[in-house]
Amino acid sequence: MASLRDLGLSEYEARAYRALLNTGPTTAKELSRTSDVPMGRIYDVLNSIETYNLARSQTASRPKKYVAVEPQSALDRLLENKRRELEEKVGQYETIVDELMDELDAVEPVKDKFWTAAVGPDDTVDLLLERLDAAEERIAMMAADSSPQFDLEDVGDLVVEHLIRALDRGVDISLLMTPDVVASLPRSVGERYTTELSDHDRFEVRTNERLDSTFNLIDETEVCIEVTNPLDSELAFAMIDLKDPGFATEVHDEFVTEWQRAESFDL
Repeated sequence: MASLRDLGLSEYEARAYRALLNTGPTTAKELSRTSDVPMGRIYDVLNSIETYNLARSQTASRPKKYVAVEPQSALDRLLENKRRELEEKVGQYETIVDELMDELDAVEPVKDKFWTAAVGPDDTVDLLLERLDAAEERIAMMAADSSPQFDLEDVGDLVVEHLIRALDRGVDISLLMTPDVVASLPRSVGERYTTELSDHDRFEVRTNERLDSTFNLIDETEVCIEVTNPLDSELAFAMIDLKDPGFATEVHDEFVTEWQRAESFDL
């Protein structure tokens, strides 16, 4: 059940405000009695709800009287206070993230071989986007076939957003596709590539109809490879992220060979 405490009031402040709504203009002593807020606390509580702009006081009267602000105005003010608090918190967390990013980026990366896998569309997309975000120097993407695991319209927009972030970090991106993959792209995705990626000096697209591999090469040290379902070759099953500089070098050499044979293309 919703409570004024959910919007930041203490128990005593909530009691006092509710009691003011019922009593109308009243003194601190009378409000203490009707709200069950101890007399020793009532003035602090009244000062607090006045600070929240939930109550007004009549200073000319003796003894001083208080009246509640209408519920709609009171709740709007409490909500606005919460919004400001959340915005301040977000700003603090963003600062913390920036500081931690500088600190953690200074750590030398581990050179050992390592692999991990994601199974299913959602986890696979998360892994792909995570590795795109990890790129520091170069992303090479080769697509011989459209992924049967992804909804190209939804995932394509997400990939574009993360590629733009990579470009903004100074990462070079090379995208190599077959004409069939280009033709399968939804119009909305093609438009986003055209308007938001093609003008970047570090972004280039080429097509090659002879491609037979689909992978993403990150910084020439790790490779994301889609795994076909062993029970149905037309369905994807998972994605493997393999950190192996030796293997990545071989994949890079294949990419360069096919890239040189490809034709420039504007999406």
